[in-house]
Amino acid sequence: MPVRSAFARRSSALAIASTLLVALPAMAQEQPVADQAADPATADIVVTGFRASLNSALGMKRNEAAAVDSIVAEDIGKFPDSNLAESMQRVPGIALARGDGGEGRNISVRGLGAGFTRVRINGMEGTAQTGSSDIYGAGNNGRSFDFNVFPTEIFSALSVRKTTSADIEEGSLGATVDLSAPKPMDQKEDFVLAATARGVYNELSKKVDPRASLLISKKFGDSGFGILGSVAYQKRHLREVGYSAVDILSANANGGFCSPLGAPINTAGQNATQLAARGVTAANCSTNNPRTSTAAAYQAIQDLRRDDLPGTPGSGAFLPRLPRYLNSQQNQERIGGSLTLQFQPDDATDISVDFLYSRFEVTRRDNYIAAISFARNASNLGQPMTSVRDIEFDDNGSLLYGLFNGVDVRSEGLVDHFVSTFKQANVNFKRQLNDSLEVSGIVGFNQSVWDGKKRLQTFMDAIDTNGFSIDFRDGGSTPKLGFGVDVSNPNSFNYAPTLSNGTVLGGFSFQGKPSKNTTDNMTAETNLKWTVSDAFSIRAGAQYRRSNFLSTFLRPYNADTVVRALPAGTTLAAITTIINGVDKLWGNGAPSSWAAIDPDKWASTFGFDDVRYCGVECGAGRSRVVEEVSSGYLMANFDLEEALGFSIRGDAGVRYVKTDMVGSGYINIASASSPTGLAGQYKAVRNSYDDWLPSANIVIEPIDNLLVRFSGAKVLSRPELGVLTPTVTINPTTRVGSISNPLLSPIRANTFDAAIEWYFRPGSLLSAAFFYKDIKSYIQNVNSQINFNELGLPDALLIGGTAVATDPFTISQPFNTPGGKLKGIEINAQIPFTFFDGFLSNFGLLANYTHVTSKINYILASAGGVPTVTTTADLVGLSPNTASATLYYEDDKFSIRTTGNFRDQFIRGIPASPGSDLQGNAKTFYMDASASYNVTDRLKVILEATNLTDEQNRLYIDSTRQDTLFETRIGRTFTFGVTYRM
Repeated sequence: MPVRSAFARRSSALAIASTLLVALPAMAQEQPVADQAADPATADIVVTGFRASLNSALGMKRNEAAAVDSIVAEDIGKFPDSNLAESMQRVPGIALARGDGGEGRNISVRGLGAGFTRVRINGMEGTAQTGSSDIYGAGNNGRSFDFNVFPTEIFSALSVRKTTSADIEEGSLGATVDLSAPKPMDQKEDFVLAATARGVYNELSKKVDPRASLLISKKFGDSGFGILGSVAYQKRHLREVGYSAVDILSANANGGFCSPLGAPINTAGQNATQLAARGVTAANCSTNNPRTSTAAAYQAIQDLRRDDLPGTPGSGAFLPRLPRYLNSQQNQERIGGSLTLQFQPDDATDISVDFLYSRFEVTRRDNYIAAISFARNASNLGQPMTSVRDIEFDDNGSLLYGLFNGVDVRSEGLVDHFVSTFKQANVNFKRQLNDSLEVSGIVGFNQSVWDGKKRLQTFMDAIDTNGFSIDFRDGGSTPKLGFGVDVSNPNSFNYAPTLSNGTVLGGFSFQGKPSKNTTDNMTAETNLKWTVSDAFSIRAGAQYRRSNFLSTFLRPYNADTVVRALPAGTTLAAITTIINGVDKLWGNGAPSSWAAIDPDKWASTFGFDDVRYCGVECGAGRSRVVEEVSSGYLMANFDLEEALGFSIRGDAGVRYVKTDMVGSGYINIASASSPTGLAGQYKAVRNSYDDWLPSANIVIEPIDNLLVRFSGAKVLSRPELGVLTPTVTINPTTRVGSISNPLLSPIRANTFDAAIEWYFRPGSLLSAAFFYKDIKSYIQNVNSQINFNELGLPDALLIGGTAVATDPFTISQPFNTPGGKLKGIEINAQIPFTFFDGFLSNFGLLANYTHVTSKINYILASAGGVPTVTTTADLVGLSPNTASATLYYEDDKFSIRTTGNFRDQFIRGIPASPGSDLQGNAKTFYMDASASYNVTDRLKVILEATNLTDEQNRLYIDSTRQDTLFETRIGRTFTFGVTYRM
C-alpha cells in the first residue's frame, strides 16, 4: 500500500473545527460587547503578531464598500505562510491549486479557476508564469497567475476583491487580487531592520535547505523622504514519488490484444504485408513472441462493451495506458526583492517609485518505470502483440487484475529546466489639490518571462517481457506493478535505432524546447476625486493598458533527432544511473531500484551540446498577441448616515472598455529546402470589442456592528492569451488537427452578491454571503468534422500525408459556447477568545466554509457547426465544497496555530478520452502548523510544519469509474528559523 494520511486524523481535525464553529458564537453572544472605540476597524493597530494582523485585515474589510478580504503581514518581512497562494486558503471562497512537489501555485475563487482571477502588484496588473509536469498542464501560457514565482517576504499585504467597482479595471469573473510591497513611510520607526534565516527540511528529500530574507527601511527626518529595500532567497530540494497511468483507455482503443492459439488472428487493421513484416503468425503475436493468451481472459475482455458502442468488443474494458511508478526530484532557487522610494513633503502629497524583481529557477528530473504496450497500436508492435494470461474487472469495467506476456517495459527520464523572472517598475502619485479635489494615478511597466531552457526525454526499452502484472485487488486507488524483468539491471534494456518492423528500442525527444514566453505589460492611469460634501463624492478616471505576449520555440534539425546506436565499446551501464528508495517512500510493490539513462552521460556520449536549432524558417514556433485596452469610468461614492440616521454607504458607477487585439503566428508547411522539412507561413488576425460595465456596492448598517451588503455588476474575463494566436497543427495522415481562434469574444457575466456581517466584539466577525453569476458564454475546445477545403488553410499542409482536400478532418478549436449559472454561499467566523479570562483568552479561531453549484453546458462534438454531443456539468476547476479552520494561541512571548484546509473534488478537464466523461481531482485535506517564541523584543525563533497529515493528491478519470491517473506523495516539511529586528 502507498503511504497515506489517516482518515481518523482528518475526521478528528474537522470535527474539532466544526464543534468550535458551532459552539463559540453562542458563548460569545452571552458576553457584553466591548466599547466600539476599541474596535480594530477604527483604532490604530500596530501589527506585531498574528492576532494583530487579523484585526488589521478585519478593519480593512469592514470599511470597504465592496466585498474585500485581506491578509496582512504579522511583522516586517513576515507573511503568515511560506507561500502566497497557501496564505489565501484562509480567505473564504478560495481554493488552492497545488503543482509539482505539492507547492501552492494558483487559486480559484468561488469556483472560478485561475484564468478568471486578475492579479495587481503595487496597483498594476501583472502576469507570472512557470512550468510544470505534464499532469499539471506542462506550463502556463495564458493570463493565469502563478504565485510560486515570488517569495512571500517581499510583500506586506494581499487583498482579494470579490465584487467589483467601476474604478477597478475589468478582466475578472472570480476576483481581483492586490499584492502590496511595504513602503517606508508606513513604518512606525524611522529606521527598521528585519532579518530572518530558516532551515527547511522535507522528509522525502531528506535535505536541509536555506531560506533567508532582509528588509531595511529608513525615513530621513522631516524631509518627507523614505527608502525601503527588501531581498529574499530560498533554495529547495523536493522529492515526489508515486504512481501514474497518464490515461485510461478501453481495450479496443489500440486494436485489442493478441488472440490465443487456435483463435482467429487479431489483424488490428494490418494488411498481409504488415503482418508478415511484424512476424504475426498462427503461433506468434510477433517475431519470437509466442501466443500465450488464455481463451477465458481474452474472451472476458471481448465481452465487455460500452452501451454507446455495443458492437465493439472490449470497448467497455478499461486499462491504464502507461502504468508506471514515478520518482521526481526538483532543485528550486527563488530570489526576489523590492525597492521603494517614497516622498511625502506634506499631508497632501504622496509619491512613490516602486521596483520589484523575482527569479524562480527549477530543474526537475522525473524518472518512470513503465509498461508501454497498452499505449501503442500495431504500427509500433504494441497492444495487439501482447498476450493476456489472466484478467479481472469490476462492475464498471475498471481493471482489477491483469497478467500479461509480450509487454514492452520502458525506463524513461525527463529533465525540465526553466527560469521564470518578473520585473516591475511603477510610479504612484496622489495629490490633494484643495479641500475638495484629489488627483492620483499610476504609470508602470512589468515583464514576465518563462524561459524553458531544456526539456529532454530519454528512454530505454525492454522488449516482449513476460509476466507483467497490474494488481488493484488490495482495494487501494493505485496498483502493484510487476515487471517480469530485472529493471535494476541496465542489460535488461535496449538503446538503439528503431527496427524496420516498427520495434522501438529506446530514444530521446527535445519536447519543444528551448522555448520562451514573454509578456510585457504597460499601464497608465489617472483618477480624479471631487468631494462634493461629507456624504457624497464623485470619482472619474481613464486607463490605458498594453499587453504584448510573445511565445517562441526552436526546432532541432531532423538529422540531430535521429536515434543512434551506442558508440563501439560503450555499454548501457556506462550511460545509466540507478533510481533508489521509491519502495521505502511509496511502497505498494514499487521496485527497490531501477536503471535509468543518466542525461548528462547520455549528452556527453552523443554530443547533445552540438545539436543545431533553427527558427520560423524551418517550422519553429513564433506567435504573438498584442492587446490594447482603453477604458474610462465615472463613479459616485455616498454615505447617507447623517441624513437617514443610520448608515447607508456605497458606490455606483459605470466603466467603458474598448479592447483591440492583434494575434499573429506561423502555419507550418512542407519545405524540401528546410533542415526540418517544414517552413513557417505568417498569418495575422485582428479583433476588437467594447463593453459598458455598470456596477454598484451598497452597505447598510441598520444597527451598530451589523452590516448588510448588496453588490451587482456586469463583468468580463478575456480568453487565455495562448489560444488567441492564429496557429494550426494538421496531421494529413490521421486527418486530425487543432486550430486556435483569435476571434474569440470574452466571457461575460452578470453578478449579484448579498452578505450579512456581525462584528459582535472587537476583532470578531460572523458573516454569511450569497453570490450568483449568470455566465453568458464560456470558452471550450470543440471537436468538429470539417472538410479540409473549408478550413481556409493552404493545401501545402497536406504534403506528406494521405489525405486530400475534400476529406473530412476532426478539428479541435476553441469556441464561445453557452455558459450557465453559478451560485453559492460563504460562511465565515473570526473569533478571538477574549470573552474568557486568563490563559484561554489568548486562543482564537478562524473558520470558513463555501458551497458552490454550477451547471455549464458543454459541447463535446459538432458537425457542420451544429452540436452533436452535449453534456451539462460543473464548471472546470470548481469544488462544490471548500473549508478552512485555524485554531491559534498567542501571548506576549509565544504564538502557535494549526490550520486545516479541505477542498472537494473538482473537474480538471472535459471531455476526457473516449469512454470517459471527464478528468477530475479527488478531494484533499491538508494540515499545517506554525509556532514562534519571542526570546527578546528583537529576537524571535520560528518553527513551522506543512502537510502534517502526509496528504496525497490523486487525479482520476471518469466520474463513475474514477480510475486513478496520478497519485503522489510529497511528505511533510519542517522549518526552523530565527528573526531579528531593530
